Amino acid sequence: MTPNPSRDSLDTLTFDNRFVRQLPADPEPRNFRRQVSGACYSRVMPTKVTAPELVAFSKEAARLIGLDEATCRSDIFTQVFTGNLILPGMDPFAMCYGGHQFGNWAGQLGDGRAINLGEVVDKDSGRWILQLKGAGPTPYSRTADGLAVLRSSIREFLCSEAMFHLGVPTTRALSLTLTGEPVERDMFYDGHPKEEPGAVVCRMAPSFTRFGNFQILSAREETDLLKHLMTYTVKTDFPHLNPDAKDIWEIWFREICHRTMEMVTHWMRVGFVHGVMNTDNMSILGQTIDYGPYGWLEDYDPRWTPNTTDASGRRYAFGNQPQIALWNLGQLANAILPVVGHADPLQSALDDTINTYSVAYKRMMAEKLGFETFEGVNDDTIINGLLALFQMAETDYTIFFRRLARLDTDALENSGDGVENRVREFLTPALYRPEQADDLYLEKMARWFKIYGLRLQEDALDADERIKRMNRVNPKYVLRNYLAQTAIEKAEAGDYSMVWELLDLIRHPYDTQKGKEAFAEKRPEWARHKPGCSMLSCSS
Repeated sequence: MTPNPSRDSLDTLTFDNRFVRQLPADPEPRNFRRQVSGACYSRVMPTKVTAPELVAFSKEAARLIGLDEATCRSDIFTQVFTGNLILPGMDPFAMCYGGHQFGNWAGQLGDGRAINLGEVVDKDSGRWILQLKGAGPTPYSRTADGLAVLRSSIREFLCSEAMFHLGVPTTRALSLTLTGEPVERDMFYDGHPKEEPGAVVCRMAPSFTRFGNFQILSAREETDLLKHLMTYTVKTDFPHLNPDAKDIWEIWFREICHRTMEMVTHWMRVGFVHGVMNTDNMSILGQTIDYGPYGWLEDYDPRWTPNTTDASGRRYAFGNQPQIALWNLGQLANAILPVVGHADPLQSALDDTINTYSVAYKRMMAEKLGFETFEGVNDDTIINGLLALFQMAETDYTIFFRRLARLDTDALENSGDGVENRVREFLTPALYRPEQADDLYLEKMARWFKIYGLRLQEDALDADERIKRMNRVNPKYVLRNYLAQTAIEKAEAGDYSMVWELLDLIRHPYDTQKGKEAFAEKRPEWARHKPGCSMLSCSS
């Protein structure tokens, strides 16, 4: 019998499954919705489907666990990563956690439509949990069906990889498959459900542990188990820390704070809006997790949220993300307090985090503007002045900063009476409503450019070096909402070509790509209010 090289390749995956080996399991083996106490997870099997089909895979994510492209294109790969086949060594489970949703304690939540297949240890002893999203119900599904649709699965698959290539801390996406079965969804919860193609995304991360994993144990006063989980997490997910250090909990919490705010700083840099920063959607590793109703800033608006559920309160709007992250860290501090014993070290860490984020944000904005370093009050004025001008005329966040690297400030200054025309010429590719750029606006923008040009002269950076630096932090291509929606519509009609095209595009977001200029242009007007392009919901 001829060996199956694809099966052989998958069988070489080494599963360690430390989470299920070292933490207590739900003793109930049956899969039905229920409250689960005294346990960190429930064992559960994915639901088998009728006609799994591969839509796309990430070759970069596959390499992390030693899989080649031939294996990823095989039928056995599709069967495994849609949930129809369990490989030797896999031990599927769903995690128990709680969380604050839109600021309110929601009690037990858990992996309602996510099933962890197992933990792969790679050749460098790195740990990757393979998780199927949309593979059927679990004990934590509440009133839902545990499934996902192609629409949201394409968005999650593409954005996971886009964020990685942008340099943003994130979970990864290995594959996207169809189940061959329809799933009913009411996209905007407005009484208009319809059937959509069912799909599964295989996500990858060193850990999927969330703030909510600790919150649920604290809320139930399961303090011994809470300490057990904290100890496990330090040893497994933070192996560089000394678990026997006297102040280990403070050290650990400070690192979580640092990683979380570093992630948010990157979100602000590239114009990403998560859309649903509930505490159960916050990774303990400071990685972007759970790509639901996310969006990319097009016209700059700090009060913009892509989430229809958040449209009235705008809790998770772009400009609120840093303070919400801090609020979530405060909830994590409350959760681990019964083990830490004293609030002072946790409060001290939170206070320091506020200051360190402020420094990191200002440094990041200085880099976007091409400054060698952030220079205090003067640079603050320049940054805040520009953001205020953005709100006077709808300005594309990505396009403006990318074009700024090529701005000839000397030419502007020597334009004489024609300076406002030169300013208009520079701005037009980034303006959604050019008529908003009236004489007063152009005058103010010209004044800002003059101040900006003088500030650049102070750095004495070579122009070519400044352009290189700016282009390393200001992407040319981001996963614009309308691009993802166009790919979705084609895929729902059976054409997956644009999913692959976007996957290729986002691999090099900072490089000019020949023949791809259309992907770097501002959102077309038809997409301003189109569902999927402007607003989304928490619906899968």
